[in-house]
Amino acid sequence: MPTLAILIVISIMFYFFYKVKSFRTKAPAEKSWINTKANIAIGNFLLFFGLNQIFIYYNSTITIIVGSVFILLGLANIILGYRAYRYYLPIAIEEAAQNKER
Repeated sequence: MPTLAILIVISIMFYFFYKVKSFRTKAPAEKSWINTKANIAIGNFLLFFGLNQIFIYYNSTITIIVGSVFILLGLANIILGYRAYRYYLPIAIEEAAQNKER
């Protein structure tokens, strides 16, 4: 499935982009907010990788189990990352407004 391979590459690129952006950010709330985006991106990577494994090697039981574990871990990262994203977004906006006033 070339579509899943493209999504895998895009999601890992977003992960590295957000990790580098996080290292370059000084503000703590903004850093946490960007890290949650990286968490969502790595969750997408795990999800797409697990789906790709299941679609390509669906004959092996072990591959289906490992792919299912990747899918579950990816979904957990996406869900928990989104919750953290919603939590840190207003804090990061407030922090940016305070830094702008200075």
